[in-house]
Amino acid sequence: MAIVTLRIIDGADRGTIYDSLETPITIGREEGNVLQLKDERVSRFHVKIQEDQDKIVLTDLESTNGTRVNGEDIHLRILRHGDLLQIGRSVVLYGSENEIADRLALLRQRKQAKLGDGDLKKTSEPGPESASSLEFELNWNEEEDLQATIYSIYPPDLPDRLSPAQAAQLAEILEYIHIRIRHLLLAVSVHDHSEKVTLEMREWQNLLDLQARISTLLRNISEPE
Repeated sequence: MAIVTLRIIDGADRGTIYDSLETPITIGREEGNVLQLKDERVSRFHVKIQEDQDKIVLTDLESTNGTRVNGEDIHLRILRHGDLLQIGRSVVLYGSENEIADRLALLRQRKQAKLGDGDLKKTSEPGPESASSLEFELNWNEEEDLQATIYSIYPPDLPDRLSPAQAAQLAEILEYIHIRIRHLLLAVSVHDHSEKVTLEMREWQNLLDLQARISTLLRNISEPE
């Protein structure tokens, strides 16, 4: 029996976190599943996640609309922390923040040491700059002055005492960004062997356009007419 974390980042159940789930786990639309999703494109019993030989294995249960992992149609797949599962219209992130940070730390250590997969063993206890801080790993840069955890970027708190109109406007802005990022996530090609992802030029320009629009929003907020 293994313990896993699943975070729904898109779909009708988005924002829901299922922490410390014991395998085996079934996901589907019907009662009786460990995770019951409110999604008409999800089959009654869509996928199963189980442990086998110290690995976490996802199996598509002959679902009507299929299952994707990192953009690829799959029937059987070994999951790694940070994998993106598409089940119907629902998008599920596999792994907790600490687990994903631990994987990123391992990749960082391999890059720094220039070692292959067989030359570096993952320790059971994460170092002070690995699983203890996802923000550190997400913002890590090879330049030494950018590696200090003091410069890690943490998610901000929402403003207090918003009026209903202000709350609706803020939600609309975040929804716009959320939808744009959704299309980018689903367009990424993941290369498991090299642990790299690629974007087509059109999607790269889409990302640049989103960055430009966000910068304009920030300027309009800080310097209103």
